[in-house]
Amino acid sequence: MSEIYNDDEIIDNDTDIEEKEDKSEKYCFLCRRPESKAGPMIELPNNIHVCTDCMQKSFNSMNQQFNDGKFNYSDLLNMPNVSMIDLSSFQNPVQQPKKAKKKKKKAKPALDLKNIPAPHKIKETLDQYVIGQERAKKVMSVAVYNHYKRVATDTMDEIEIEKSNMLMIGPTGCGKTYLVKTLAKLLDVPLAIADATSLTEAGYIGDDIESVVSKLLAAADNDVERAEHGIIFIDEIDKIAKKKNTNQRDVSGEAVQQGMLKLLEGSEVEVPVGANSKNAMVPLVTVNTRNILFICGGAFPDLENIIKERLNKQASIGFYADLKDKYDNDPNLLQKVTVEDIRNFGMIPEFIGRLPIIFTLDGLTEDMLVKILQEPKNAILKQYQKLLALDEVKLEFEDGALHAIAAKALEKDTGARALRAILEEYMLDIMYEIPKDDNIGEVVITREYIEGNGGPRILLRGQEPALLEGTH
Repeated sequence: MSEIYNDDEIIDNDTDIEEKEDKSEKYCFLCRRPESKAGPMIELPNNIHVCTDCMQKSFNSMNQQFNDGKFNYSDLLNMPNVSMIDLSSFQNPVQQPKKAKKKKKKAKPALDLKNIPAPHKIKETLDQYVIGQERAKKVMSVAVYNHYKRVATDTMDEIEIEKSNMLMIGPTGCGKTYLVKTLAKLLDVPLAIADATSLTEAGYIGDDIESVVSKLLAAADNDVERAEHGIIFIDEIDKIAKKKNTNQRDVSGEAVQQGMLKLLEGSEVEVPVGANSKNAMVPLVTVNTRNILFICGGAFPDLENIIKERLNKQASIGFYADLKDKYDNDPNLLQKVTVEDIRNFGMIPEFIGRLPIIFTLDGLTEDMLVKILQEPKNAILKQYQKLLALDEVKLEFEDGALHAIAAKALEKDTGARALRAILEEYMLDIMYEIPKDDNIGEVVITREYIEGNGGPRILLRGQEPALLEGTH
């Protein structure tokens, strides 16, 4: 095959060229040389490829005519094979459909007050996933509802609705983070979940305080307007309490609280787009936090001792003094918390003042733990039943077994998280042995198995339903 083709040869050998081009090798549209001979090709619209030599010759010819003042657009048509190129694609530069999409987004109607979910509907959704914590769910539902209304009426009249930042206090494993994650599924506003443990004073290794806003910006797809109407949940807020009896500089305690004051109150902060650190080589945008709702949550360990100390001081003087151990086993002790107790824990008054809604979550009881095992939409038992159903095996739990699991979880004192750990331990052997035998049709977890006095009851596929009921 010769390197260069004549015009006549092109017409005669159209079928040959098509056959050759089917073999995934690119050919120059002008000189018809293959990529293996002409080198890398330049791709043009309509699947046209031109080699660098032909492209350079074309530009040289056009530049020459430009310089001589004799350039005529029609001369392009006289170049070999150029008449076959769709010249309209060159006349009309690249159209950008992405920009059109962005315009459609901006054209979306503003949030309609009629479409705002009412507090009872928000709580109904939370009820499907979170057991108990009725007051916490009610407080959060109303706060979110008011936040929606605040966003919708931002420019309606002269009365500005103040935002109600929240502080939730509860023992570990009682559902603080889970409540917010469930809200995230329900809401249309962007929601970011940040962790206070990594925050440090500006200039030190760790995340800057503004990084919580950059997470919200990322959740809003870098749309500043949407981010300014979002919700930020800051977990482990108790970890930035003032450190007591320390001679070192407290860069992750009171200094972080001081830095967060402006965010909670409302101010314009510069945050990087697509990064957590301002030192990253990325553009900065200004976000106004005046309309961002902040929800802070923490376990506040040893807060019970502070509350007990205060209550004992009030009731330990005189003839009618209470016993000092009166509050030792009080399950509702956290509900008696006051702002003074939180200040004694190590939170500065200015910080507490910017979180006007303070509410507590209840510690979990055995009955609540049994309900957590069974009732939520994605309950742990339902997850295991689904896993075994994929092996065509039915999994059942006796009531006594559920109460035994809940009792063991209470001993661990880590809340609902302990349930998963206990179930993993007892389900390990069952999940390992069941795939070995195709005859197993049902497994019943008994109280004896959980307490270590027996094993699970295994029923084979051939057994009648009457026999199944008799074995229970």
